[in-house]
Amino acid sequence: MSTDLNVAGPANASTEDTPEARQYSRIHRWLSLTDTFLGIAFLVVLLATGWTRNLRDLGFRFGNDNYALALFFYVLLLTLVGKLVSIPLDVYGFKLEHRFNLSNQTTAAWVFDEVKGWLVGLALFSLLAELVYWIIRKSPEHWWLYSWAAFIALFVVFAQLAPVVLFPIFYKFVPLENEELRERLVRLSERAGTRVRGVYEWKLSEKSKKANAALTGLGNTRRIIVADTLLANYSHDEIEAVLAHELGHHVHGHIMKSIVLQLCVTFVGFWAADEVLRYATYQTHTFDLLSDFANLPLLALVSAALSLLLMPALNAYSRYNERQADRYCWKSVPSVEPFITAMDKLSVQNLSEKTPSRLVEVLFHSHPPVSKRIAAARVFAAQNTVAAH
Repeated sequence: MSTDLNVAGPANASTEDTPEARQYSRIHRWLSLTDTFLGIAFLVVLLATGWTRNLRDLGFRFGNDNYALALFFYVLLLTLVGKLVSIPLDVYGFKLEHRFNLSNQTTAAWVFDEVKGWLVGLALFSLLAELVYWIIRKSPEHWWLYSWAAFIALFVVFAQLAPVVLFPIFYKFVPLENEELRERLVRLSERAGTRVRGVYEWKLSEKSKKANAALTGLGNTRRIIVADTLLANYSHDEIEAVLAHELGHHVHGHIMKSIVLQLCVTFVGFWAADEVLRYATYQTHTFDLLSDFANLPLLALVSAALSLLLMPALNAYSRYNERQADRYCWKSVPSVEPFITAMDKLSVQNLSEKTPSRLVEVLFHSHPPVSKRIAAARVFAAQNTVAAH
């Protein structure tokens, strides 16, 4: 599992956004919104026109009337058509990164990544669909409860396997060669009470000019990853501050709390999905059976609606966690100055907004604005200075 780090701002630097950062953030935000609503519109069209049933029939034809094979071919066709629909936005997003000089990726490498992403998505989506509809067929009355339990188990498994199975599909990782920095980061993690299985250099520069770092995985796969773009441009003190923030999530139990929160949200989601599927099957007779996988877009629609509804609340909770992790960082390093300078440099390098509007912050930001994080760090330093005297 990874806790992402949106960061920014130095002790003597302005916390105002550059026109370029504002423009990039605004376009990126609208692109993300358009992609979300395009996906929802795609699901609505599938259901309203009955095309989902046509895809189901094709699935049975390709699968020789074998249910499991038919479901796989249905998912294959569904994800393929969905990918074709989203291609214009994907291409625009690729060009946007180059337009703002944030990408190092060639067109060929990007296309290859898109194909890999679609194949990985197909594999995961197929696995989940096969499992859910197998459970529906076995226990139509309580399928949502069993599916919820299976989903939580898979969520934990994937969080553990992601650093060693999924991430390497898209990025290269090598053991960090700088022994002094490696030992420094390991000692930092030990002080935080977490045992890492290694410190790795993340070859992010092959794709992007952005920088980041993370504590990923669970149990035996927990590791520190540091982007080569971070190693190339930041001091050891600044990198230590970035990782201290990440370790703050561990100290405050944010990973386990996030799993519990996910457990609660998905419980509501599966319950709502059951209610909607039963209504569509037994009241409107849109589908003949609960196990008619032509209703899969309806399941996805319930999930999307719940995600949009809960997004402001989940973002608020995430910002609270980030503030806690920041405070742990400030207490763990000798000075807050490396944190402040790292935040500023990362903000500039990643073109993140330092001072978004309050509405944008509430609706879209999972991290506090950089300007607020810098201000809070300065207040913390001032209070400590007064206390020391």
